[in-house]
Amino acid sequence: MNFTRWSARLPRTQRRTAARSDRAARRPQPAAGAGSVPAARGERTGPSADGEPPLPGAPGTAPGCPPPAAVPTLDGLSVHDVLGQVPALVAVVYGPEHRIAYLNDAYADLFGHRTRGVPAGQALPELRELGLLPLMDQVLRSGTPRTVKARRVPAAPGPASESESASASASASESGLAAGTEAEPEAEREAAPMAVGRSRHGYYTFTCSPIEMAAPVPEPAVRVPHPVPAPAHDGAVPDAAVPVATVPETAAPVAALPVAAAQTAATATEDTPARVRGVLVFGADVTDQVEAAERLRVGERLQRKAAVTLQRSLLPQELEQPDDLRVAATYQPGGKDTAVGGDWYDVITLGAGRTALVIGDVMGRGVRAAAVMGQLRTAVRAYARLDLPPHEVLQLLDGLAAEIDPNQIATCVYAVHDPNESRLVYASAGHLPILVRDPDGTVRRAAEPTGPPLGTGGWLHTSGSIPLGPGSSAVLYTDGLVERRDKDIYDGVAALERVFAGATGTPQVMCDRLIRALGITAAHDDDVAVLVLQHPARTGHDAELFHNAALELLGGVEAAPRARAFASGVLASWRFPMELRDLGVLAASELVANSLQHGTPPMRLRLRRTDRRLIIEVTDGDDHLPRRRRAEPVDEAGRGISIVATIASSWGSRRTPGGGKAVWCEFALPAGDP
Repeated sequence: MNFTRWSARLPRTQRRTAARSDRAARRPQPAAGAGSVPAARGERTGPSADGEPPLPGAPGTAPGCPPPAAVPTLDGLSVHDVLGQVPALVAVVYGPEHRIAYLNDAYADLFGHRTRGVPAGQALPELRELGLLPLMDQVLRSGTPRTVKARRVPAAPGPASESESASASASASESGLAAGTEAEPEAEREAAPMAVGRSRHGYYTFTCSPIEMAAPVPEPAVRVPHPVPAPAHDGAVPDAAVPVATVPETAAPVAALPVAAAQTAATATEDTPARVRGVLVFGADVTDQVEAAERLRVGERLQRKAAVTLQRSLLPQELEQPDDLRVAATYQPGGKDTAVGGDWYDVITLGAGRTALVIGDVMGRGVRAAAVMGQLRTAVRAYARLDLPPHEVLQLLDGLAAEIDPNQIATCVYAVHDPNESRLVYASAGHLPILVRDPDGTVRRAAEPTGPPLGTGGWLHTSGSIPLGPGSSAVLYTDGLVERRDKDIYDGVAALERVFAGATGTPQVMCDRLIRALGITAAHDDDVAVLVLQHPARTGHDAELFHNAALELLGGVEAAPRARAFASGVLASWRFPMELRDLGVLAASELVANSLQHGTPPMRLRLRRTDRRLIIEVTDGDDHLPRRRRAEPVDEAGRGISIVATIASSWGSRRTPGGGKAVWCEFALPAGDP
């Protein structure tokens, strides 16, 4: 926001401006000649930029105080002295062959002393191995500085501690080039130069800058033999076999250059001294930074691995497979550079053939999001055991999410499939819509979310429904499947609809096809969870294993005998063993008797068999749920539910949407029973 533009309109600004104007108007003005004259704009009141002291008596100088001392200039400072004291690596080369002009002590200590005037390709093999020679050619041609980052320089052969070797194992792939540089060839990266002056591996960032050096104006060169002196302070040894240019006494003091440079200088006139173009190579030691970055990357990888392990351990290790549905799910974490998220899914069998399907996504990433996801998933399973309507489950989850972390929100879809109704009843807390594909391939989208995300509070969730008959399929998913940074999220949902319309096969095959068709790879930037369910249309022998039978009960003393006779005939027609038939008739009789005593019309007895169980259910118009209690020896009632719980594999009760209740029990079929 441009505060300068809006400052005059901000509150109180105009009043402050008017107050300053009034104070300025009331300030007394000095009479002409009676007071001090304001300083001119150009009058100097302090030290100048050149280090000269302020003028005596100038404003800003206290009376009686001596003027400050003059600031020393840099005119007499030698470039050799400056570069020689720099702790970084410095090399100066000149000409198209990059002949050596100067090496500072730090460079010589690391790579050894070299001879001046020799081409860098021969005398400085480390520059070639570091990939700097092509870069120096570019700098010399373009006149633009170039930089390469974090080049690895191995230590000289010798004993090294294990810790030093481990700390120098930063990946060369993490090293990049600055803007305007070229990538380092792989072969040159592998053949790193040896640093004779280092006891452990190091990393250097090199900057190549174009420079121009003044060439001396030589007199006729005289070949004078010189003994090879000791290494100079700048790390370069003059070559005795190379003649040097003799500089007259009147010439400016410059470094002695080989004859090649002198010949270049000879082409200059007296008024225009010759210039030699070269490259200044500056290498900064970044070993500590690279090792710190590598330690940070290792820590992030370990944290991500822990989060992924936690995430997968909190997800279902094996999905429950309902009798009437075929279900499969897939979870894929984000890429290696993406922190794990809070996506989750679950399948919960509720009893009496009903199944709950859940999918959700916790905001945020990392271990915290995975931990919140685990708590919400556990709470969903606990609330599902109460067999509540979907919107009531989300209502409870909403309050729990706010208690877990007031700053955390999550989206969730909770859906229940009832095979007797062939519908999917659902409630959505800010989640993406469920997609249902009919047997003819038409894809329908469930309505918009029936409530805001979990953790927002203050909202009454509602339930919706969508048909899911035999031969239909449905998919529940998280936003990572359809959301892209450059597109609207509902464009991704539309793409998913098109892919889902043509997807065939088992639920697991459909999950894999959806993942591939929408471009989800191992490097995807978000977590993805997909849950696919199918309600198969059974024919032939499979259809014989699924049957339904129902009886309307009008009440009265004849209701119980009619229920027993109906159950006995149906179970006999389904060819159940005699023992299971007797247990089924007894359970139906007790449930009907309980409904007649404690319920209200209308009443219904429903018998249902699948390929794995027998289900007996009684509904009535009273919403008071029965509970199992211990009956005393003298009690004449209260034993019906206890008898059912004893002989059946499981039992339960729930309130029905239209008012009333349903009480049910299940019997597992013997293995091998048709």
